[in-house]
Formats: sequence, C-alpha cells, structure tokens
Amino acid sequence: MNGAPKPTLSQMPRVDQRLTFLYLDQCKIQCEDSAVKVIDESGIYLIPSAMLSVLLLGPGTDITHRALMLIGDSGMSTVWVGEKGIRFYACGSPLTRSSIFAEKQAVLFSNQRSHLRVAKKMYSKRFGDSVDNMNIQQLRGIEGSRMKKEYRRWADHFQVPWKGRIQDFEQGDLVNQLLSVGTSCLYGLAYSVIMALGMSPALGFIHNSHSKSFVLDLADIYKTTTTIPLAFEIASVNPPEAVSEMRRACRDKFREMKILEKMVADIQDLLELSPTLDDDEFQDVVTWWEKSDLEAFKTPKGFAA
Repeated sequence: MNGAPKPTLSQMPRVDQRLTFLYLDQCKIQCEDSAVKVIDESGIYLIPSAMLSVLLLGPGTDITHRALMLIGDSGMSTVWVGEKGIRFYACGSPLTRSSIFAEKQAVLFSNQRSHLRVAKKMYSKRFGDSVDNMNIQQLRGIEGSRMKKEYRRWADHFQVPWKGRIQDFEQGDLVNQLLSVGTSCLYGLAYSVIMALGMSPALGFIHNSHSKSFVLDLADIYKTTTTIPLAFEIASVNPPEAVSEMRRACRDKFREMKILEKMVADIQDLLELSPTLDDDEFQDVVTWWEKSDLEAFKTPKGFAA
C-alpha cells in the first residue's frame, strides 16, 4: 500500500507535543503519504496525522478507509459529532501503550469501598470541599444543587437570562447551545486522554450504565472552570458566529489551563498511580484547531512531507 510505513510508538510525537483537536464538516477526508488530506470548496489541506490528538467529524464529512487506517496508526482519536460540534455520537480508538491504567481502573471500579473513594475524590476536585462523610446518594444530591448554583452565578455575573439547562440543542436558547458545544469539545478531549492511557471509557465512578461513563466523570471536573463561564460570557456578547467563537474560546482556554496535562495528572491521582511513570507507559496530553485555522497547511507549499 502506498505511503510511509507505519511508525513505531517511539517514533511518534508524545501527546503533549500535539494539537488538541480539529473540527471538520462538509468535506472529503483522504490520505496522502503520512498526512490527512482534507478537500472542501476552499481548497486542499494536508494535516500531519501524528500532530493531532482528536479529529471531530461533523455532518457532511466523507472519510476513506485508508485515511482511518492512517489515523489509527498515528494514535489520533476520531470522534463523530453533530452539527457545529455538538452531540457526541461515536468514536474510534487510538493507540494504547500499557494496561496499567486499565487494570487499576478495573480494580478500583469493582470494589465498593474503592469505588466510593474515587467518586469522593472526583467531587472534591470539582467543588473543593471534603465529602468524606457522605454516601454516593448524598454526593449526587449536592452535585445537582451545586451545578444549579454555578449556572445561576455565571448568569448573574454576565447578566444573561437563565431559565435552566436544556439539553436539546435546537430547543435551547443561545447560552444553552453554547454550553452544549463546549461540553462536546470537552468530552472529546477527555475521551482522547482516557483512550491514550489505555483505559475503559465505560467504567465510571459517578456516572454508570453508559458506554462513556468515565468520559463524563472526567470532563465534569473541569466544566465549572472552563465551558460554563465561557458560554455565559460569549452569550452576553452574542457575536455573529457564536458557536464558532465558543469553540475557539474553548481551544484557547484549554491551552491556557494546560487542561490535558491536568487530566492525566488527575487520573493518576484518582487511580492512586505514581506520577513518575516511565514515558513509555502512557501518552499524556493533547490543542485544537478550527477549519478556518488551516491556511498554513494549504497545498502545495504549506506542508513538508
């Protein structure tokens, strides 16, 4: 088969050297040598496959089998999302290095005491309070109350009308739509880190009975400091392209906070693993681009093979 040979794990960039994610829609995605080839009405772009962590595929994307093989070989996560980047529909698996994270996750998940211990640590990271004396039902109760207060706090701060969270994108007002967009981006990053560490996205400690329970668990830790305040801030300004502005704001915030490094560190803490694991035991971080940011890679002079 044409193209460069499959790289070994040691030859590929670490996740912390990659860009977080790229959202694409209304385009064809093919493979050319070791690059993901994107074709749309504005031209052709060649994206180095090993430099991306997450590829978000929106409506109207047409991807070839060969492109997916390249994506899998390079360790990039592929996530199929709804229009404008909302709704997390399906995902493909990137490379994993070791089973150490998966084994520890399964051990903690399957024991009632350790399961509750991890859930409490997750709540403590989210809200900063000690929850040692609470059971899981009490924890879920305070979560609902705290989240309502967070929404109300940011609504009052930015003077945005707020009637409550609406999950249906089409039925929601602007701020609810922006919350959905930001959440989808955050879920994509959390999923990518979880899979890069070789863990199961289904074995959650707070959420359960869902194929991405642990993704929801991990992403929830960062919502109150990232996507929620950003959504209310952008809604208060109401720019012409609010959804695109939300994605760009999330990208910048995630980069500023080094959120993917935080995700790996938090997972290590939650699973009680040493922070000094050898580099070959896991890949640790991931930045994201928007389609409008691809001019640097437009052929023929934007990409050096």
